[in-house]
Amino acid sequence: MSTPAKVLAAGDVRRLQVRASRGRFPLRDTVIIMLSFKAGLRACEIAGLDWTMVLAVDARVGQSLMIGDKIAKNGRSRRVPLHAKLRSAVVQLHASVGRPRNGPVVRSQRGGHMTPRGVVNWFKAVYVDLGFEGCSSHSGRRTFITRSARLLAKSGGSLRDIQELAGHRALTTTERYIEGDREAQRRLVNML
Repeated sequence: MSTPAKVLAAGDVRRLQVRASRGRFPLRDTVIIMLSFKAGLRACEIAGLDWTMVLAVDARVGQSLMIGDKIAKNGRSRRVPLHAKLRSAVVQLHASVGRPRNGPVVRSQRGGHMTPRGVVNWFKAVYVDLGFEGCSSHSGRRTFITRSARLLAKSGGSLRDIQELAGHRALTTTERYIEGDREAQRRLVNML
């Protein structure tokens, strides 16, 4: 069994965002990072995301993403609410590319959809550049699921909510994504 992708700390995610802002395609790259870390999307979902999955009826960026069954793993479509910072970045990107009603959200250098492999390679290059070891394109997804699990008590949600956001068929799959926290475990035991 392979080692799971590393879950990143908030400071590391900020470093990723700074790195993205200094690249050739700063808006696109920021959106790639945020789709991974703030919406938990897989590389294939980031690559396949189309404006029709993002825009509301009025052709403005909506309040959620509709991950269509054509791009979702195992054809499991789902709706993911947009984090405010992600929505703001998507609004900026949408304006910068002329407010299209359809077509790729994340464009390759040639203007078409990036491929899933292209997204994987993009993350790999950025992680190598930053010296982050144990990270992959799945690190954002694992970070999203782990952080969501840690915030459940504050949100009034359940693991089922995270399962649905992640698009997992089984709760046991979602549980495998959640990284434990020894310090939180110590605090919990001390509260007993």
